[in-house]
Amino acid sequence: MTEFLQSAGPLIWPLGLCSLLASTITVERLISLRRSRVLPREIIEVARAVQHGRDMSVAIDVCRRNPGVFADIVRAGLEHATEPWNIIRDALLDAGRQKSVLLEKHLVWLQTIAQAAPLLGLLGTVFGMIRMFGAISLSGLGDPNALSGGISEAMTTTAVGLAIGIPTLVAYNLLAAKAEARITEIEAHASQLVARLRPDAPTEAAS
Repeated sequence: MTEFLQSAGPLIWPLGLCSLLASTITVERLISLRRSRVLPREIIEVARAVQHGRDMSVAIDVCRRNPGVFADIVRAGLEHATEPWNIIRDALLDAGRQKSVLLEKHLVWLQTIAQAAPLLGLLGTVFGMIRMFGAISLSGLGDPNALSGGISEAMTTTAVGLAIGIPTLVAYNLLAAKAEARITEIEAHASQLVARLRPDAPTEAAS
């Protein structure tokens, strides 16, 4: 391992940091974007059970006891349930815009790492080539150790940068798609909630 770190050059350290950060964010987002965590069954049942004209205190209390993106959005609508339906709709929209951002939290860092890691590897390649040509200028082509050190630094950082950047890009795309899917589900439930809270909503809408 020591020989590998020495051969890779100084840029192996920021590359290692990128790898650690990408792994941590990926695991955290996989846990946070689970459907059961974003859309708890209790809150879905509350959103399906409410109806215009009924007491919302129990439903609001359930949302308060189960805080989360979806629960906070539903609660914002229920707290305005006695007002005109367009105000309920605007409250849900405002809460949705504020809370849905949390589902995409930290994804920008994954995107940045996916782009930066290969570039750091390329920068390491440039440093390795500079080192190699510097060795050639000092000792000519007769010193294989000097040449191999520069070539090793050039190739290793490139490989490490790609090895970090490619999986991180895949993770970013998958997690971004998962976040978008969760946002779409929340929007669908919010639309149904607005429909149930309208004064002219049919009785079967609450089923």
